[in-house]
Amino acid sequence: MVKKRVLVAVALLAVGIAAVQFWPRQQRPGEDTTAVIYGNVEIREAQLAFNASEHIKEILVEEGDRVIQGQVLAQLHTELLDAQLAEMQATLQAQQQLVAKLNAGNRPEEILEGEAQLRAARAHAKSAADSYQRMRTLLAKKLAAEEDVENMSALADVASAQAEAAKQALILLRLGPRTEDIAIAQAQLLARQAALTAAQQRRNNATLYAPADGVIRNRILEPGDMAFPSMPALTLAFTQPVWVRAYLPETMLGRVKLGARAAIHTDSYPDKPYQGWVGFISPTAEFTPKTVQTPELRTRLVYSMRVFACNPEDELRLGMPVTVSLALDQTIADDNTNHCGD
Repeated sequence: MVKKRVLVAVALLAVGIAAVQFWPRQQRPGEDTTAVIYGNVEIREAQLAFNASEHIKEILVEEGDRVIQGQVLAQLHTELLDAQLAEMQATLQAQQQLVAKLNAGNRPEEILEGEAQLRAARAHAKSAADSYQRMRTLLAKKLAAEEDVENMSALADVASAQAEAAKQALILLRLGPRTEDIAIAQAQLLARQAALTAAQQRRNNATLYAPADGVIRNRILEPGDMAFPSMPALTLAFTQPVWVRAYLPETMLGRVKLGARAAIHTDSYPDKPYQGWVGFISPTAEFTPKTVQTPELRTRLVYSMRVFACNPEDELRLGMPVTVSLALDQTIADDNTNHCGD
């Protein structure tokens, strides 16, 4: 009888073990279905500085002002930069005209002028040659001095050389500018354009723009202060997108997916949940930050987590402590889906 009872107990134990093995993911009594984690609305800031060194002319915003991307926030004195920019523009225009002139070649009027100069030079050379021949005849008759004949020969040679020079000049006029000269002028034009671009960039650097939508948190410099690239003038806090930085325990890592919906609660509006969704889970573990004061959590490994929040009425403020609740083992259709407005 005892042996029979032992066999029955062994059989029941085997059935129990099999049930556990074949039913691992079913809900067990007392198992959590919702994760409740704590975090803060992330503070993201930018230290805005001029990319130039000059005295500040004006600052157009105050602490607490809301700004939009591309809005002008501050301005340096630009008198010197404006003069340099005007100089570069004039230099570029002059070089552009030179390149246009070389590409157009010589005008027909210039070629006609060259032809006229060649005819004049040839006529002068013929006259000088004739005079030389007459002087030689007179010399043979003892009617001219030998020195005069030599001077006339030299004048004839000069006139002939001038005629040849006029001929070559006309050939060059008809051929137009050398390709090498055009290439040099075009290269100089590119250099002038680059110099103008640099001058324009220096001028643009004298204006400080908002890189994104946000709120001015701190006005560090004032008009009259000297600005440097290494010295911030304003501090901008980014307001979009809004997300909560929290820490997910390692035991829940496999049960929370990207895109999972979440509810965010604050102490300021305890009865008003804000929609959110998991947008990022760190691939590496870390020890729980000191800001999490629960003794049990301080000894655990956790994963940094980013929960994006819908904040249509701008009630979630930077640094605000919040509580995030999300159902575990959610079925996710699309990761990182924006659930605002669903």
